[in-house]
Amino acid sequence: MSDAEPPTQDTPPPSRAGVGETFDAIVARRWSRRAFVRDSLLAGLTIYLPSVHKSGIADAGSRMAFGHVASTQGDVMAVADGHRLSVLLRWGDPLFSDAPPFDPWRQSAGAQARQFGYNCDFVGYFPLPRPSETPDHGLLVVNHEYTNPELMFPGYRDGAPTAEQVAIQQECVGLSIVEVVRGKGGDWRIVLDSPLNRRISATTSCQISGPAVGHTLFRTAADPVGRTVRGTLANCSAGRTPWGTVLSAEENFQDVFGNRDKLLPASEDLVNHMRVGVPAGPSRFGWERHDPRFDVEQNPREPYRFGWVVEVDPYDPTWVPRKRTALGRMRREAANSVVSKGGQVALYSGDDTAFEYVYKFVTRGRYDRINRIGNRDLLDYGTLFVARFNADGSGAWLPLVFGQGPLTRLNGFTSQAEVCINTLRAADLVGATKMDRPEDIEIALDGTVFIALTKNAQRGAPGFARPDAANPRSLNKHGHIIELHEDGGDHAGRSFRWSLFIVCGEPGDPSTYFAGFPANGGISRISCPDNLAFDHAGNLWIATDGQPDAFGINDGLFGVPVDGPERGRVRRFFSSVAGSEVTGHSFTPNDGTLFLSIQHPGEGSSMAAPSSVFPDGVSPPRPSVVAIEHVLGLPIGSAPPPAPAVGG
Repeated sequence: MSDAEPPTQDTPPPSRAGVGETFDAIVARRWSRRAFVRDSLLAGLTIYLPSVHKSGIADAGSRMAFGHVASTQGDVMAVADGHRLSVLLRWGDPLFSDAPPFDPWRQSAGAQARQFGYNCDFVGYFPLPRPSETPDHGLLVVNHEYTNPELMFPGYRDGAPTAEQVAIQQECVGLSIVEVVRGKGGDWRIVLDSPLNRRISATTSCQISGPAVGHTLFRTAADPVGRTVRGTLANCSAGRTPWGTVLSAEENFQDVFGNRDKLLPASEDLVNHMRVGVPAGPSRFGWERHDPRFDVEQNPREPYRFGWVVEVDPYDPTWVPRKRTALGRMRREAANSVVSKGGQVALYSGDDTAFEYVYKFVTRGRYDRINRIGNRDLLDYGTLFVARFNADGSGAWLPLVFGQGPLTRLNGFTSQAEVCINTLRAADLVGATKMDRPEDIEIALDGTVFIALTKNAQRGAPGFARPDAANPRSLNKHGHIIELHEDGGDHAGRSFRWSLFIVCGEPGDPSTYFAGFPANGGISRISCPDNLAFDHAGNLWIATDGQPDAFGINDGLFGVPVDGPERGRVRRFFSSVAGSEVTGHSFTPNDGTLFLSIQHPGEGSSMAAPSSVFPDGVSPPRPSVVAIEHVLGLPIGSAPPPAPAVGG
């Protein structure tokens, strides 16, 4: 989940269409419940801040018994007292006995295809056997978002990779599926040569499914029928389906494409690629220098084949990954689902870019709890929606359906396939609310939907959209979290209520808000919320991406109850190392182990002079998945053991 790049000079600034009313004055005032509503009324607005809701989860706060962890700087890591951390998987670790040990001086694409990938992001624990709730034996599904070649290769030349370096990077991204087991001594280990172990990368064959399959924009010289894509990449966060598959999101796919400026002026491809941010000149990684797939001049249709949700079955290595086009194409952070009252599956996503949108997809068919195979095509048929957040705390899901509203031939759409391929332009036209980098969206045990908005330093700047009710701060460097309640509790519905759950920053800052919890009540400062996850007691856990810029401290993981007397009390549980982002947190079914990704340690430095040597104390730093457990085997977040009595 790397920060979105600011618009390039030749990218039009975001329009102000689709945003709510504005209120700059609200930023300077305290966000206590009464003062906030009072001041909002003075500004001509009514902001929806409900009283603390009760979900019936009696013990939701009981596991938030750990003490605040001090923030760290530099190459220092810290975890809550009473917990221990071990490194389970590092970049380059062999997954098969025929793969060589990791050697940064002797890398090859063939070796990397059999080793754990780079920049781990999403981590999902899938118990073995299926179906079960086994807490000590399962599959880890891990996304690998992008590469840091300057930290991977000795003497790397920025923007000028060798052909072998490009090939290695293409095998570094995608997904790793790894069987893991917890031994009698309590340590986790991988199962080498498991028949379920596999790598999915930028060279793995994937199928296209849904409305856009076979569309002319998908057709290339390598795939003249538009049905098969070579590879998945930019795999950021993900979600899991009720039937036990993974929905991996291709986020910043545009970064690997280059030479948009060589397309014909005003051509359809040029306009479409500008909207998703394909760069005008060379790409960030220089892959197009050695692989014509990523040269837009030579292959102007290849970018359309990325930016999708990719469904992967971790339990079935023979099942080919599917790019589900009905869910729309965007720089999506994740895709998380819930079964609605009527049995349809609702899937929530955010486009992790400044001034982009929040989406929901509702399947036409109903989830079958008995017939797992019968659910495999559910995500190809349904309705895609985008959210409008109203200033009074109400909201609407606006359908993105060809032929409805402005999505017609008059505005350049000729089919639902084109709505799905050019989802961002469709959302522009219907008037959705432009948000402050919507990232992970997770559903609580009671059905409440929580939306992380990481930050948006351009909000309110000249030429950009001004603050509105759902994005209330100018130059928003700290971000916030929204909670959304579907009307009638129906996730397949078209209307909702929303409120601000947390407005991040220094607790004593008048512009922050922590669900009504007092600022002097022991709250950790937090900035740039990114990934969200719930433990099985209903507590929310927040991973951050951006605190080095916001506070000058390392990113971390925070726990917060969403119910009860400590609702909104944010506490730091873990602080990571220099240059890294914390992401992908996932709990075993008994909450006994927390898996966590340490992504891009040392980012901003080089292999020759790294700012981090995590995890082994030597260069290069290696993105890794760690396992955190309580020393007494208690659920994550439990209080530490009592200190031994001092003898008299």
